[in-house]
Amino acid sequence: MTWLHSDRLVPKRFVGPVLRFTRIEASGGAVLLVAAAAALTWANAPFGHTYAEFWGTPLNLAFGFFHLDLTLQEIVNDGLMAIFFFVVGLEIKREMVLGDLRDPKSAALPVLAALGGMIVPALIYLAFVLTGDVPGEATRGWGIPMATDIAFSVGVLSLLGKRVPVGAKLFLLALAIADDIGAIVVIAVFYTDDLELGFLALSLAALALVLTASRVGIRSLAVYVLLALLAWYFLLESGVHATLAGVALAMLTPARPLYSDTQFRKRAGSLLGRYERDIQTSNAQERIDEHARILSLVAKESISPLRRFEDALLPWSSFVVVPIFALANAGVRFAGIDLVDAAIHPVTLGVAIGLLVGKTVGISTFTWLAVRLRIGKLPRSTGWKHVIGLAAVAGIGFTVSLFVTSLAFEHAILTDRAKTGIFIGSTVAGLIGYTLLRTMDTIERHHEQALAHRPATSEHHQESAPG
Repeated sequence: MTWLHSDRLVPKRFVGPVLRFTRIEASGGAVLLVAAAAALTWANAPFGHTYAEFWGTPLNLAFGFFHLDLTLQEIVNDGLMAIFFFVVGLEIKREMVLGDLRDPKSAALPVLAALGGMIVPALIYLAFVLTGDVPGEATRGWGIPMATDIAFSVGVLSLLGKRVPVGAKLFLLALAIADDIGAIVVIAVFYTDDLELGFLALSLAALALVLTASRVGIRSLAVYVLLALLAWYFLLESGVHATLAGVALAMLTPARPLYSDTQFRKRAGSLLGRYERDIQTSNAQERIDEHARILSLVAKESISPLRRFEDALLPWSSFVVVPIFALANAGVRFAGIDLVDAAIHPVTLGVAIGLLVGKTVGISTFTWLAVRLRIGKLPRSTGWKHVIGLAAVAGIGFTVSLFVTSLAFEHAILTDRAKTGIFIGSTVAGLIGYTLLRTMDTIERHHEQALAHRPATSEHHQESAPG
């Protein structure tokens, strides 16, 4: 068994979860791509009008005081995506409590890089929109090119394998998580309309009950599910986007287990001793089963709730929730549209150039400034060419960009132009980032091979020279 797969503290608690996360997200990116392609195919098929009709199907749910009047697409965007943001919140909290974002010095570089990757794309978008002939509503889309899609970005890196250093992969992951924090703040502050303070207070009260239940030691999952649903519903009615309930609940999820490793060994040893004595003395099967049940509970509570929820929900988020979201939102109908005119529309250009150029320039520049000012340092084996390639890959802003688009615009034309810009910018950014990282690795290998031959050649000449 290698160190990486051993039960030692560092690989078990830190490296292992990151690598498992990377593998799942990379696979999830492929499923997400298939879902997006299916949405585009459906929307542009001869029966393409059924796409909008299907996702616009109204659904009315009433249960006593609670009443929901949403379309099928809104249930996906407001309901299912709360699971996505809950998983994102768990990842953020894990990194803040146990991972790279725990140490301010280690977190400074990816956080500042993410900040640059949000500011510059937003400014580029506004520059295109404010100088173009578009409705005033178009300015609300400045948050669209700020996002980085973790699934697709990590998926691109997975195609490169060992060509990209582990430190560079972790840098992109930390950057994307910091980017998610920024996107959550932007959604909460700038894309919330018609605030209802009464419902907001009820949502906060439900979240306070979650915290109280955790502090007093309530372990029943049913209690937390009920309180989570209440917090989500009240937040939906308050006008604040309901998916943020997922983030709030993730922040309240304990990141440390009920039993420490020492306590687990002590209690497990005691229980196993009783279990063996009962077997040897042929005690009642009920007692033996009870010891086994308690042992399983102790083992379960020796894993933090954050880790358990993340392991349980990450596959569902990656392979079900996000693909359904893409299927419900990625369908742009191009029939009867002048594609050239759509491609040069200010909103399309603002989003595409914002993702492609804004992310690359913003992340690279802010990373350089952070290193130059000695606020942070590059990861091991990571050079500036890696940074530029990673910055380009971070320009893939699919899932969250589509999500912000659904919040920013009401006009269908602006929505379609923004989605077109997302497709163009994300695709080109991914291709350029992949090419840069792959080409750079090839050049470095040739350089290393050339250096490896020099000493041998030099020694040969010295040995052959007359004495």
